[in-house]
Amino acid sequence: MGTQREKLDNVQGKIALVTGAAGSIGASITQFLAEDGVRVVAVDMDLNKLKSVTGDYEGEIHPYFMDVSKEESVASVMEQVRIDVGDIDILVNVAGILSNNKLLETSVDEWHQIHAVNLDGPFFLSKEVLPSMQTAGWGRIVNIASYAWKSGGKTSGTAYSSSKAAMVGLTFAIAKQSAEFGVTVNGIAPAYVMTPMVTEQLTEEQRQKMKAEIPVRRFSEPEEIANCVRFLTSPMSAFITGEIIDMNGGFQFD
Repeated sequence: MGTQREKLDNVQGKIALVTGAAGSIGASITQFLAEDGVRVVAVDMDLNKLKSVTGDYEGEIHPYFMDVSKEESVASVMEQVRIDVGDIDILVNVAGILSNNKLLETSVDEWHQIHAVNLDGPFFLSKEVLPSMQTAGWGRIVNIASYAWKSGGKTSGTAYSSSKAAMVGLTFAIAKQSAEFGVTVNGIAPAYVMTPMVTEQLTEEQRQKMKAEIPVRRFSEPEEIANCVRFLTSPMSAFITGEIIDMNGGFQFD
């Protein structure tokens, strides 16, 4: 029990890496973790936007350009991060791209591109950070999945839905392999969040139809996803691993 008690410290001073940190969800997670005293490595493809979005946040934030779909980009940036900041204690995989194309409209290139970002990125990064987490005897990985993983996609397309289902499988697999080392691996499956994915890629008619089907009659806010990440990276969730937390406003009860 002494060892376990020692591991249940707070997260202040730990190092987190958040992907897609220039986006609405990633930016909120970056902001909240930094305010909690976590040293945040924020990565995105749009470095200028990333610096603009996170520039006024409180706390310690280190912005980096990273293409999560490219193994060489991930490896190169992670090598520099370890030199500049240190080993990663918390990994939050947020970066993702959406397509609404169903099977017959999905090209091979689109299929590969969506899986490269949504699935390969978390795979590459998990491989990068897990060894040091296991050595330290403490680590947190949180994967932002989607309700689409089990719905088949209400409005989202085939490639997106399958990539998020695979992300859930990856979450379970790494959780199983890393639990004995003090590393927890969990996912969050939002339904509809007020991000450009919803505001720009759904029509007004689609948005209103979805709202009418959600019992709470609204979409989630990015800050609500960020608060769930805070819980999953905190001492309060130390005995939770291999779980996918639905955040869908009652859209589906399990």
